[in-house]
Amino acid sequence: MTKRLFACIFVITIALGLLSSCGFQGPPGDGMLSVVTTIFAPYDFARAVAGELAGVTMLLPPAGESHSFEPTPQDIVKIRRCDVFVYVGGESDAWVERILSAMDTSGIQVVTLMDCVELVEEEIKAGMEGEAEGEPDEHVWTSPRNAGLITKKISEAMCAADAQNAGAYRANTEAYLARLDALDREFRDLMDRAVRRTIAFGDRFPFRYFVDAYGLEYCAAFPGCSTETEASAKTVITLIERIRAEGIPVVFHAELSNESMARAIGGETGAEVLQLHACHNISRSDFEAGKSYLDIMRDNLVALKEALL
Repeated sequence: MTKRLFACIFVITIALGLLSSCGFQGPPGDGMLSVVTTIFAPYDFARAVAGELAGVTMLLPPAGESHSFEPTPQDIVKIRRCDVFVYVGGESDAWVERILSAMDTSGIQVVTLMDCVELVEEEIKAGMEGEAEGEPDEHVWTSPRNAGLITKKISEAMCAADAQNAGAYRANTEAYLARLDALDREFRDLMDRAVRRTIAFGDRFPFRYFVDAYGLEYCAAFPGCSTETEASAKTVITLIERIRAEGIPVVFHAELSNESMARAIGGETGAEVLQLHACHNISRSDFEAGKSYLDIMRDNLVALKEALL
């Protein structure tokens, strides 16, 4: 965390403490439940639960990089004033822990995604760059079944914070869980028909929970939470050789990536270059168009058909 951010947190914490001592309870408004999330996936889950009954805000700007995000003073105020706060947890969210520890959160329902599911550790595959430190993989929402577990926890928090509308939140949750179950069945049907079981990623790999859920193998340049974007020649050559040896027809890149490594590998192997979207964040145009987790995962389903059938 930068000195500038520490200074911002210090100033905001003092200001919030003064406001709290004067009986400050948040901005005037229409009494609608306020939900704040850090990144896109839980933002979209909360929207599905909320319907028209709650306001949902995402702190990460559209097209922003989630792993290097630093909150503004205004973001910290949003957290302090909300009724429900949802964040991932793990190393990338160390800033959240520092902010929450400086606040009185007794009036906020806090949901940590990494507490909602069974965690797996990041791993370093043969040829992949990085150090295996036993850290849990933070990308817990990439499996639709995990997305369902997370949605249930968000729903429970919203019901606890707004008992008056709990019935509607529960009904919205059940409808959304049914859609996630249908999505999961579509992926399982694809895996039943797949003629190969390995996907190649010329990028960071944030899909550990997804491949574990559906019995896939993978090769990639970096683990999911790596801050690296430029791989060594050795790593690129290893990926090229594996793609050629196994006849892998597609090399994937992550969303909002510069795609340069995937395109270089595709140029050497003839593999088609496609996006596999992990729902960390979306472009501004997709955000404004209302694109959802379900929309994105169905785009992934189409891309995976090219890679596996």
